[in-house]
Amino acid sequence: MGVQPVFSSWIESYLPSHVQVPSTVKIQPLAGDAGFRTYFRLNTNPSLIAVDSPPHKEKNRAYIEISLFLQSNAVRTPVIYAVDFQRGYMLLEDFGEQLFQYALCAENRDTLYQLAESKLIEIQCCDLDGTSDSAPVEDFDRGKLADEMALFDQWFVNQLLGVSMEADKKALLTQLFELLISSALQQPQVLVHSDYHCRNLMLLQNQQLGVIDFQDAMRGPITYDLVSLLRDCYVRHASDWVTQRALNYRHCLQQAGVENLGDEQQFLRWFDLMGLQRHIKILGIFSRLALRDNKSAYLRDIPLVMDYCLEVAAKYPETASFGQWLKAEITPLLATHSWYSESTDKIP
Repeated sequence: MGVQPVFSSWIESYLPSHVQVPSTVKIQPLAGDAGFRTYFRLNTNPSLIAVDSPPHKEKNRAYIEISLFLQSNAVRTPVIYAVDFQRGYMLLEDFGEQLFQYALCAENRDTLYQLAESKLIEIQCCDLDGTSDSAPVEDFDRGKLADEMALFDQWFVNQLLGVSMEADKKALLTQLFELLISSALQQPQVLVHSDYHCRNLMLLQNQQLGVIDFQDAMRGPITYDLVSLLRDCYVRHASDWVTQRALNYRHCLQQAGVENLGDEQQFLRWFDLMGLQRHIKILGIFSRLALRDNKSAYLRDIPLVMDYCLEVAAKYPETASFGQWLKAEITPLLATHSWYSESTDKIP
């Protein structure tokens, strides 16, 4: 991956004064993510991250505004040293390479998740209605929730699996989507990261947690980020462990003064149905990443996401028909693809 001369020149022009710069600045490409951004590490001391983020495809202004808002609320996001909105260039603090995902093992699981949950409570307790420092986020409203789930039929069922849904199945989805939207809107609405999982959390020095990839943050349901964390699309945990952590998180929210959380049964229902909404969306997103963006590695994560959908759908009478359809008609189609394999627990 070559570095455009104009980008290289911009980087060198905006290196912060506190950084020690070698005689030759090396710009090393890093692995990308699900978006259109490309990342580079600089051999400065300390090292920095340069980002080429196409302004017509990425939410660069939202990234900056939300980052500053989170920082003002003591949430660690990368320090921003320079930004060029017109060209989509950024120069950021380097959080290193210690991803939450790669640090995770059976011995430290509870400790790391306690750290992640404590940070999430700080995020959810940010004041979204302050007169001078209000968060630059939109509402995760009915329309956005529906638009996310529409990706399921379009990209997963139709484009990936080649299935044209008949009228009765479309009606089934419509009924399900209304249930999931209503459940989401009933919950307390807080600041939602929108992708709070093991690949967007970084372990820093002194037991600090760094948060990245937050540009899609919104005001939305209180269980959204929690289920993203505990029913992670890249790491699976035992169902009983997930349930216990979710209930413990509810208790922590109560201690933090959050109201209208419902009883334990209500909170778990919100949690389950929120996860179903998210995982339906993700089936569409992973399919789109593979088919449109040539990022086929995400297909390997579809079996785990399907398992989550089947597990939750079987728990409630209102979602049972959807789960039966997935199991009878969709799972057999998945098994015909070369990338498909049954999901396995990654953490015991």
